[in-house]
Order: sequence, then C-alpha cells, then structure tokens
Amino acid sequence: MSVLEATNVTKNFREGSESVAVLKGASLALDRGEIVALEGPSGSGKTTFLTILGCMLTPTSGRVAIDGREVDPNRPDLLPEFRRESIGFVFQQFHLFPALTAGENVEYALNLKGRYGRSARREAERLLEAVGLSERRGFLPSDLSGGQKQRVAIARALAGEPDVILADEPTAALDSTSGRAVIEMLRTLAREQGRAVVIVTHDIRILPFADRLVHIEDGAIKEDTATLHEITRLQPSPPLRERVSREAGRVRGGVHPAAFEAALRHSR
Repeated sequence: MSVLEATNVTKNFREGSESVAVLKGASLALDRGEIVALEGPSGSGKTTFLTILGCMLTPTSGRVAIDGREVDPNRPDLLPEFRRESIGFVFQQFHLFPALTAGENVEYALNLKGRYGRSARREAERLLEAVGLSERRGFLPSDLSGGQKQRVAIARALAGEPDVILADEPTAALDSTSGRAVIEMLRTLAREQGRAVVIVTHDIRILPFADRLVHIEDGAIKEDTATLHEITRLQPSPPLRERVSREAGRVRGGVHPAAFEAALRHSR
C-alpha cells in the first residue's frame, strides 16, 4: 500500500466571478523509501499540488490518502491532525524562527506534536545530531550558513517521525556544495529510514538522486518516470550526456534514467 496517494485531484480557485482550474485530475502514488522529483514550468500547479499532498489545502474533487487514511475534503478542521502526525515540510526560505536557536526551532516543532520538556529537548538534540549540527544547536539562524539553516529545517521536518517529507525547492537558495549535501541527506532519509520524499524542483542537480521524475504541466501529470528504453531512443547529445553524467557520477549506481529526459527538457 502506498504511504501517500492522490487520485484525480482537482483544485479550482475563484477569480472574481470566474472559477479557475489550477489542477485538472492530477494523480500520484508514493511508496516508503521513494524519492520523487516533481517538476514543471511556473504556473503548472506543482506548488498547489504539493500543498494538497501536505494537507494544507483540500482538493475541489478527487481523493488524497495518507497511510491508508483518507483526507475528508469536507473536514478542513482535520488537516492540522494529518500534518502533525504524518507530514514534514522543508521550505525554500527555511522559515526558521529568528529569535529561537537551532535546537529551540526543532524543539518547538516537537511541542506542536505533543512532546515537551526534557523529552523534547533530548529529541531535538538527537535530530540535530542526525543532520550533523549537534554543535550548532545553541546558534541563532542569523549565525548559521544557508546550508546549515536548511539542515535545521530538515531536522524540524523530522520531528514526530512523519511518514512523508515534502520539500519545496529545498536547494534554490543554496550554493552547489550545500545543495548537494541537503539532497544527499534527503536521499539518506528515504533509503535508511523509509521516508517517502517529494521534492518540487527546477534544479537539475537533484534529478540523479530521484527514483522517479514527475512532470506536471497545465494542472495535469504529463509524464511519470522516463524508462531506460526511452532514454536510449532519445539519444542525448554527448555534451548533454556528459553534463548529466557529471552530476550523477557521485551517486552509487550512476545516472538515474529519468535524469536524461529531464535534462533534455530543461535544455530545450
């Protein structure tokens, strides 16, 4: 059974007297330990889709289920419960509380999920240690680098051991070294802890780390994973092949097949 499943999801917004369809029957199923890169042009509906997957919005129609439990679109009051129990978020701009230390930012997330006092502090320390920041737990966000802030955000996302991690452009504000470290960390969480990870991205560096590439456009899923046969048929040019191979060279197992298709699309 998929840990996260969306079926024929639509979302309409009102603009004056008109109803605008932002999502038009998008579907996605995600298993534990899987990393999905969700990409598409601006205005394609990917961020709206992510917010529905993360139980921040309810769909106009369609079905969303987390670990077999269906999200009732007529009960928006239950969305915070789904988020607390099952979803961890990583944002492009970190969204850390500037007056709280790294440890306190993570501890506060644990407070929201029902853990307090010494138990919460110890768990916050464990999570920061897991992302390599135990020595920075007393630092304010203003004293941390961009990569360190994003690692604090990942530790915060792991508070309460959610089944699903949703990351919205997690490398967009980072340099190449910090960006790679963040993606490698998300990949480790998926592989070693069985988290399901969805990454909304325009960053080609992420693609070799993904198990699947999902392309959304005009509110609908247009493609879901390029096969090796399709990559062979496309026959990317040597410079493009070299570019993707260089990005994938540090990943065990080499280039993920979807990376070639994505690179071709980005190069057009």
